Amino acid sequence: MIRTICLTALLLALAGPVSAHPGHEVSGFIHPFTGIDHLLAMVGVGMWAAFLAVRKPAAALLVPATFVAMMTVGSAAGFAGIKLPLVEAVILASVFVFGGLIVAAVRLPSAAAMAVAGLFAFFHGYAHALEAPAEGAGTYILGFLLATSLLLGAGLGLGWIVRRAVGDLGLRALGGVVMAGGALVLIAN
Repeated sequence: MIRTICLTALLLALAGPVSAHPGHEVSGFIHPFTGIDHLLAMVGVGMWAAFLAVRKPAAALLVPATFVAMMTVGSAAGFAGIKLPLVEAVILASVFVFGGLIVAAVRLPSAAAMAVAGLFAFFHGYAHALEAPAEGAGTYILGFLLATSLLLGAGLGLGWIVRRAVGDLGLRALGGVVMAGGALVLIAN
């Protein structure tokens, strides 16, 4: 199973552009890796889920699954032509929020954590849909959902490893790294 997922990820990463339209030079799988704000937020969600799972083990699955599900809903809103204000601002805010939740060691109830993750995921999915090509949008969406799942899993794994190796303080320090990355994105824009 792991080999199949890795092979699929590799093939999607090596795939050419989904469409010949200008401005869509990356595949759906690559897209989440091309924006540091997206990457930091998704890894941050995974790390926060690892932090939450200490007291509520189900959070390790529920929070990332909610993120992916709400990204799907957000992308549907984008494809439906719904106009949302402040999309990029909300995406950047998600980096600071998830980093801050980790730094401050905030342990919300699972439903509240899922709501926070879902709200920001909606905007991430919406933004990804706006970048999707007109043709091959289904493949593009599956690609960015797979990449998102991998980034969430990487954050979750990193969170577990760091927490186990050096405790909550190490995980909280990683939250600071997420926030610092957000600050760099803010300065660069």
